[in-house]
Amino acid sequence: MNIIHRGQWKYKEWTLEGNSVAGVSTSLICPELSVAFDVGQGLPWAFNMQNFLITHSHMDHAAGIPYIISQKALTGQRAPVFYMPKFMTEKMHQIVHLWQEMEGHVYDYKFISTVEGEKIPLKGNTFFKTFPTTHRVPSNGYCVFRESKKLRADLQGCDRQEILDKKSRGEQVEDFFEEPLIAFTGDTQIEFLDGPEFVRRAKILVMEVTYIDDKKSVESAREWGHIHFEELIPRLEQLENERVVLMHLSARYSRKQFEKEIIRRVSPEWAQKLVVFPRDPRP
Repeated sequence: MNIIHRGQWKYKEWTLEGNSVAGVSTSLICPELSVAFDVGQGLPWAFNMQNFLITHSHMDHAAGIPYIISQKALTGQRAPVFYMPKFMTEKMHQIVHLWQEMEGHVYDYKFISTVEGEKIPLKGNTFFKTFPTTHRVPSNGYCVFRESKKLRADLQGCDRQEILDKKSRGEQVEDFFEEPLIAFTGDTQIEFLDGPEFVRRAKILVMEVTYIDDKKSVESAREWGHIHFEELIPRLEQLENERVVLMHLSARYSRKQFEKEIIRRVSPEWAQKLVVFPRDPRP
């Protein structure tokens, strides 16, 4: 079985492509945003992305950073920008500097330490913020937002010239709205759901669920900084997401097994909202 198979899932105007297998490789891209969530071993579908949002330092999520930098240079692309927990930044610089010495080439790239709550612009009217996660090493998740604006409610129906006059005097005539679109956890324990409410409101929540049955206990999942499906089930009613995409499934399970477990364990309403990311060729 090729466990680095590229899966694809679409919802409304957004596409997620890539692969996520626990302990093997996690790298999902959203082409519409030119964003990669984690990079695995540096897999081909991520090469043309511009912004790389790295959740934590484990090699199945971050080992490919130097290779992507090299591929960008080889193909004459713009310097890639990698966002990552502060814990990683200096150590990754050291790794890339060693590769530069070994390859005899100076790379162009940016490593930026994430700061919780900071708004980082992406394409057009989109941006992202980080949110806290809990894993065995410092980690965080990412949420992409769309910013929109509309005329203040109290000014709707007013004369156009009156509105322009207020604006010319420096008065704010529009209200701004931040719509959470895609939240991505990386590896984490279930308590990330107790964090910022925008994670529970994002149209799409992409979250890890590594174990689904008693082959591994909840305690074992938590010991390794992961989520067991048993922990998610009682939390579902807290979520306002339109779709919850479940990734990072252990290689001991097939997607079909997980989908059967979902149908068996949750309501029909939630069975329609939960998506097991198509991570491998097995049905």
